[in-house]
Amino acid sequence: MMNILKGIFLLVFLATFTVQAQQLSIDDQFKELIKKSNSYKGYKVVKKEKIYKLRENVSDSIVLLEENIITKASTIENQNSEINTLTVQLATTKNELTSSKKKENGIQVLGILTNKSNYTFMVFFTLGILFLIIVVLFIKYKSGFYIIKTTKSKLRETDEEFENFRQRSLEREQQLRRKLQDEINKKKS
Repeated sequence: MMNILKGIFLLVFLATFTVQAQQLSIDDQFKELIKKSNSYKGYKVVKKEKIYKLRENVSDSIVLLEENIITKASTIENQNSEINTLTVQLATTKNELTSSKKKENGIQVLGILTNKSNYTFMVFFTLGILFLIIVVLFIKYKSGFYIIKTTKSKLRETDEEFENFRQRSLEREQQLRRKLQDEINKKKS
């Protein structure tokens, strides 16, 4: 039973020493090793077990650091890949935004994307020209209407004069016929 207690005590001591050794930095472990080693003629004598244990701790630390470096490198590579993907998406989004802004500020006219201000100017310019054409045509219509009215009035006057002339001509002709008939009648009698 005593041997079992000694074994357990030894295991607890080794576990504590191992945990302490792993908790210390490598530099602190070297300092601890040098401090606890014996001196002999200006040299430090170190137990093999302690050197092996330090070597194991250093190797474990190196392996952990290498794993950490690999993990970090993988993380950096993933982040760089994600950054590249996001950069491409950002460029695409910017292009789409620019295109959307052009479409928002423009109007399709005859299949051509035109700026709204240019479109508005063209519409008002066209309306102005059409209004000007309408005004010119209205003036010409009024002028033509006046000419037609004047012409109709003159035509009526001419028709009246002609009718008067015809009436007078008929009356003269009738008078001449009567006179002729009177003369004929006089000569017969």
